[in-house]
Amino acid sequence: MGIATVITSGKGGVGKSTASVGLGRALAARGRRVLLVDCDAGLRGLDRLSGAEDDLVYDISDVVFGRCSPAQAIYPCRTRDEESEDGGEEGLFLLPAPAKVEDMVRPPVMRRLIPLLCRYYDHVLLDSPAGVGTGFQAAACAADRAVVLCGPDPVSVRSASSVRQLLSGLGLKDMRLMINQFDRGLFRETGAFRDLDGVIDAAGIRLGALVPLDRSLAAAFLRGKPAPEGSPGMLAISRAAARLEGENVPMPAWYLS
Repeated sequence: MGIATVITSGKGGVGKSTASVGLGRALAARGRRVLLVDCDAGLRGLDRLSGAEDDLVYDISDVVFGRCSPAQAIYPCRTRDEESEDGGEEGLFLLPAPAKVEDMVRPPVMRRLIPLLCRYYDHVLLDSPAGVGTGFQAAACAADRAVVLCGPDPVSVRSASSVRQLLSGLGLKDMRLMINQFDRGLFRETGAFRDLDGVIDAAGIRLGALVPLDRSLAAAFLRGKPAPEGSPGMLAISRAAARLEGENVPMPAWYLS
């Protein structure tokens, strides 16, 4: 039986989808079967980031309404430089969101569907939409744990704190904070927080990852390709994936200096 993890933030623009695909790729690289579930009805994006965009026919709403089997709506994630029609990233799969917001799958249905999917995958990663409305509720209600993203700025951190309270209200206690798009120089220059401990304390969530600003990572994913070799952002996400699997991986010293 696999574990379901919701990737959320409340606030948009902090890199939830990039983090979801990155964690999916990192976990698959560890030999796990991983299913990405795009919960952003009407604004889906994981198909593009994961390289499955050209294959899409069905989505999660087609499964729910009986228009196809679950297997027909789950696609192997590809990289755009792969030539083989059968090629893909071994172990990484996508269940797309509906193209229309009115086809959003509601929370009660997700509570029944996600545990069924967890029978066939080691990890089910639910990419939550921005905001804390029905889409957020649908993504979070069936999760076993959460990765809450924020940037190192007061507005984003406040949003993470609000999401923590909402997740607690849904019965989720296992949460990890991912501080994303971190730029040490900008962080010191703005002076919004004395140090990273101030960010963590304000969010009220234990730190699970500190991901540096890495434009090469974002650019590669937007092209449906893996991160460049040695990508600092992907290395940080890979360490976060190891922590999700229970490994004791210390934060690199240069992050905390």
